[in-house]
Amino acid sequence: MTAADFHLPPGLPAPVPEPDGLSRPFWDGLREQRLRIQRCGGCRTWQFGPEWICHRCHAFDPAWEDVPARGLVHSWERVWHPSHPSLKGHGPYLVVLVELPHAGGVRLVGNLLGDPLQPVRIGMPVVGRFEHHAQPFPYTLLQWAPSAERPG
Repeated sequence: MTAADFHLPPGLPAPVPEPDGLSRPFWDGLREQRLRIQRCGGCRTWQFGPEWICHRCHAFDPAWEDVPARGLVHSWERVWHPSHPSLKGHGPYLVVLVELPHAGGVRLVGNLLGDPLQPVRIGMPVVGRFEHHAQPFPYTLLQWAPSAERPG
């Protein structure tokens, strides 16, 4: 990936795990180019965002499992107006809500890479791209790119 592929302009706050460490396995996984989603060891329910208890059965400490970074566009938006001063002059860009079939249909929000005017459709297959950053500290974002292959 080149600098031109990066979608986080300077000046935007970098993502950090919560001080209690709840989401650290997610962020550490991204740095290792692995997508990790929580799954309850008791009832086997997938969930995201991270929680200390299962959303379904209320068991404590759901485990983190690796899942393929492949999904389907569930919803999307072409953003024209900057939502942060650092985004001025960086629009339009595409934001997608991606459903992960390999994780019980959990959905994640991210940017869709490529031409911001490209056609997007609900159900479009996408593949995750890990975007590594070094400043202000090492972190990785999960971005999405169109894919010819449907997740299976």
